[in-house]
Amino acid sequence: MTEIGFYHLTRSSLEDSLPLLLGRTLAAGRRAVVRCRDEARVDQLDTALWQAPEPIWLPHGTTRSGHASLQPVWITVSEDVPNEATYLFLTDGMQATDAVRFERVFDLFDGNDAASVAAARVRWTEAKAAGHGLAYWRQEPKGWTRAG
Repeated sequence: MTEIGFYHLTRSSLEDSLPLLLGRTLAAGRRAVVRCRDEARVDQLDTALWQAPEPIWLPHGTTRSGHASLQPVWITVSEDVPNEATYLFLTDGMQATDAVRFERVFDLFDGNDAASVAAARVRWTEAKAAGHGLAYWRQEPKGWTRAG
């Protein structure tokens, strides 16, 4: 089954954390899909990735930019995977009904929002019941620590 990591954002925003995680993904030679709740979030993350100070260059695309199959990172609101990504990043409580098609899933949730934390606990329980490998990642001052 797929390994699903739950990333508890407590020290920085999604816009600040995602570029670093995607940079590591690309450095590992993998491609990624980032799923968002709506087009406004796609636009926010598109801008955040272009403006991220680190990594300096984070190539990615959206339906507006096109060339989907060439993009190492694809940001979308749907379940499309035009870049043959093996890593899936879920934002804003998105569900992965197709998690088994990915090597890894990253479920990033806002640790400063009680509803987001409660929803992440439900997703954890559902993923565990489905037989996925699970990991809980706690945000530290510099990076992440696997805590479960």
